[in-house]
Amino acid sequence: MPIRWGIVCAAKICNDFVNAVNSYPDKGDQVIAAIAASNRQRAAEFAKLHKIPKVFDTYEAMAASKDIDVAYIGSLNPDHYRLSKLFLENGKHVLCEKPLCLNFKQTQSLIRLAQKQKLFLMEAVWSRFSPVYIAAEKDIQDGKLGEVKFLEVNYGVPIKSVERVSKKEFGGSALLDIGIYTLQLSQYVFKDEPVRVSVVGESLNESGVDLMETIVLDYPGGRRAVLNVNVHMQLWNKATIYGTKGRLTIEDPFHFPTELTRADGKTVSFPLHRSPLPYNFGNSAGLVFEALETVRCIKNGLTESPRMPHRDSLILAKLEDAIRQQTGVHFDADDQEFP
Repeated sequence: MPIRWGIVCAAKICNDFVNAVNSYPDKGDQVIAAIAASNRQRAAEFAKLHKIPKVFDTYEAMAASKDIDVAYIGSLNPDHYRLSKLFLENGKHVLCEKPLCLNFKQTQSLIRLAQKQKLFLMEAVWSRFSPVYIAAEKDIQDGKLGEVKFLEVNYGVPIKSVERVSKKEFGGSALLDIGIYTLQLSQYVFKDEPVRVSVVGESLNESGVDLMETIVLDYPGGRRAVLNVNVHMQLWNKATIYGTKGRLTIEDPFHFPTELTRADGKTVSFPLHRSPLPYNFGNSAGLVFEALETVRCIKNGLTESPRMPHRDSLILAKLEDAIRQQTGVHFDADDQEFP
């Protein structure tokens, strides 16, 4: 029996996720079975576009139904905890867009619930499943860079006027919207938890949201990452990993790339599959790889992915909290407790 996806909301990223899965030629034993959204008309239009058989009037109805096995949650950041909790409590596996939650307390609570329910839960850090990332990790493990000592990452796109980024009530934050990609790459490379987190930022906008910061993460053994995050302007969004024997560069766009320049100077390409429908975001065809991993894990009885385990989500949430504390970004959820 195929793994049946329920899509939670009709957001742009949900469109791209469904399009990526439906158009992949070897997607395996999975289907997009249902959708629910706060606006039923939008859900119905989404279902018609993507040929989804079932439309639910509410998230609660879809969570309680026997028509889906796993929920893909692409809602705004403040809703991630509530909706993930709803589906987990109703016995559904969950793949939730990054950031998994607004803070560490919510993240820890959600992971505890998933473990108690013996259900799969993963933060949808799609970068981790890029063929480029897998190839880069193999080069590092094979010793082609020697001992990795330094990482430099830039991520800048002019999206400061986008409400999901600029409004605190929408969970806005340059850090949580795009900065998380730089943080997750640093953890992907260095594995350990940083021993020191330093941030140079700018004044927050009128909503109390960060729009630019430079983050320095120091790791045991004198290893360091320097991460530049900016929603004012377009940067050269590549990542370079330096070792004692050489360097490799994950080419722009590093958050889901198609090219890798290796230590020998050669650039290799990993093209993505084509889709008949347009995407909202660049290289979104690559979203299929996190779907494939989710299905693989569920079918093998795993409650977390080895490539994006719960430990990494907890470390990311802890780092995001520490950075927000230094920049002064505070959410109402920070004052609440979660089971």
